Amino acid sequence: MIAIVDYGMGNRRSVEKALEHVGAEPRLTADHVVIGGAGGIVIPGVGAFPEAMRRFRAAGLDELIRDRAAAGVPILGLCLGMQLLFDASDEHEGATGLGLLPGRVTALQAPRVPHIGWNLVTFERPSPLTDGLGGAAAFYHVHSLAPEPDNDDDVVGRGEYGARFVSIVERANVMGVQFHPEKSSRDGLALLRNFARVGVAA
Repeated sequence: MIAIVDYGMGNRRSVEKALEHVGAEPRLTADHVVIGGAGGIVIPGVGAFPEAMRRFRAAGLDELIRDRAAAGVPILGLCLGMQLLFDASDEHEGATGLGLLPGRVTALQAPRVPHIGWNLVTFERPSPLTDGLGGAAAFYHVHSLAPEPDNDDDVVGRGEYGARFVSIVERANVMGVQFHPEKSSRDGLALLRNFARVGVAA
């Protein structure tokens, strides 16, 4: 079972349907017991980083996710959910994140934001997430900020919009994508299928 963390923000139902489509057993929930027993955890998200973290803390989900990450449970953050994996964000008044990946989320260096649309992501190293996708794939992005990891070894793929930006990250069992795989057609579904397999293997 893959738990989709329901903290009241984001494209939760579409992520659930996409995981069902690739043969996974998703469960949209905020229940600590259910999340604690999941073979994999997906953090979706659309909206502002500070508000998302307020909701996480209010529900005690921040400590729960940190505990599950430390236990080796595969975790995948999608779009805003990926940004929450990092130490902090500059969005609005700024906020601290989950701190699972060292780095900070900053504004895109682009003449016009938000960046909305398909963007080719070039893979810089192998990852279970991108298995079978070749050297690059196009995914659907909607964002005005992107993470800047402290360690380049955490970067799996980058896109370009005004400047190069980080689009896929992975450190052991903690993974994130800046795009929406559930809206990214065949390759997005392939990535979700790959994550579901990681969850089963774990």
